[in-house]
Amino acid sequence: MGQNQDTSNAIYVDKSSKISKKQLKNTALGKEVLEKYTPKKDLNRKAASFMEKHLSVKSVVRFETCSDYMTFLTNEGFTNKRLHRANSCGNRFCPICTWKRAKKDAIKMSVMMEAVKEIERKEFLFLTLTAPNCGGEELPYQIDDFNKAIKKLFDRRKVKGIAKGYIRKLEVTTDQEQLITDKLYKRKKDYFDRRGLKIGDPNPQYNTYNPHVHIIIAVNKSYFNMPSEYISQAEWLSMWQECMNDPSITQVDVRKVRDSEKSQSNAVLEVAKYSAKGSDLYHSEAVFDTFYIGLRKRQLLVYSGLFKDYAKKYENGALDNFKKQDETVYTHLLKSLWAGSSYENKLRELTKEEFEEFNKRALHIDESDEVE
Repeated sequence: MGQNQDTSNAIYVDKSSKISKKQLKNTALGKEVLEKYTPKKDLNRKAASFMEKHLSVKSVVRFETCSDYMTFLTNEGFTNKRLHRANSCGNRFCPICTWKRAKKDAIKMSVMMEAVKEIERKEFLFLTLTAPNCGGEELPYQIDDFNKAIKKLFDRRKVKGIAKGYIRKLEVTTDQEQLITDKLYKRKKDYFDRRGLKIGDPNPQYNTYNPHVHIIIAVNKSYFNMPSEYISQAEWLSMWQECMNDPSITQVDVRKVRDSEKSQSNAVLEVAKYSAKGSDLYHSEAVFDTFYIGLRKRQLLVYSGLFKDYAKKYENGALDNFKKQDETVYTHLLKSLWAGSSYENKLRELTKEEFEEFNKRALHIDESDEVE
């Protein structure tokens, strides 16, 4: 929706009607509810059973009933949608809330990067730091070591001199395949080939965990053509080995974030995505407990330097001119109620008062549909 949209011919009739799955499934809104929210709601119930030993009864109920009630704004042809209200639990281990948070974080990071690029005249590096896999019991200590090593790395004179700010996100993956499958082999071909392993062999990384950190770093434009500023991949690796006190680390991934929208979007999505994939986090209760103990009460997403300043500007509206305008004219409200195995949906047109209020609020796009 834009501020210049013509709403003079809109019809304001407060009438309700049920909308069937068949009617809904072919719309953008239907895809969101049926193909995205429903599977995550199913996963939420599985996760709730894992949470029982970690939370009070009241908190478990809040977790399990997350997004039982949702309302969406949609347009006349149901081609666009916007979440209006939901009863959200806000727990970082909830598959619905972490997904919605990632969608919002992706937009926030994109807007901040655009602002930092235009106002501060900066460019960006995308750095991924990792280390050898560890056992589940070691995971909390490995994450502690990671955090200390990152502080050491960014306190180094050369890194401190080039890094004007960063966004970093901790991610943890696990390998729960006992044998090397075709899919696993393709994903880790170099690793298995170096060890002479093939499909069907025992997987040496079975039941291990890999914490790693994705970082977007703001640098001066001169960084890429000034030898005194530029840090090669070999230098990044050497510094990271020293900071982690682990010479067995064989690689770091560092690349320039190109000016193209795709390059920036890829970097943002890597940082914005979940700290643990649902297929890993909810693999089993034992695996979930390992993730829970390792990740609870930790700051997973960190803004530093310029990005810390621009995060505040984003929240107070100072960067609204960098946000994409939502050109949709919202005319209807869809109410979705969880009915045990699926959502039951009821559609109605907005009242005149709602139409004016809701469209006035929906000035900017605030969630990224690229986050799955």
